[in-house]
Amino acid sequence: MHVERICRLNDQLTEHVIGAAIEVHRLLESIYEEALCVELQLRGIAFERQVSIDVLYKGHIIKGQRLDLLVEGQVVVELKSQAKSPETAIAQVLSYLKATGMRRGLLINFGLPRLRDGLKRISL
Repeated sequence: MHVERICRLNDQLTEHVIGAAIEVHRLLESIYEEALCVELQLRGIAFERQVSIDVLYKGHIIKGQRLDLLVEGQVVVELKSQAKSPETAIAQVLSYLKATGMRRGLLINFGLPRLRDGLKRISL
């Protein structure tokens, strides 16, 4: 029961992030990340931007990876703005989830005409 409650809270959190993304979808590509951060702030949702993480690969630490956003310390958010979602983006989010120990991620591609077509929830 406790696990269900956590899942519902996480789903509500991702719904709030998606709502904020929908609000900024109409903007120019170069300002999506900034505008999404403003929208999250206005909604009272805590986030960190461009968070550095280390990825472990075959016993070696690879530095220099950055999360676009980490929301409420729970949701990894990767932002794109491309006419077609790159296939590597899902693998990228999965890699970030494994590296951080987080369980939930969002891939948001602002480059598609309808934002809902560019939204992917990813979980471990």
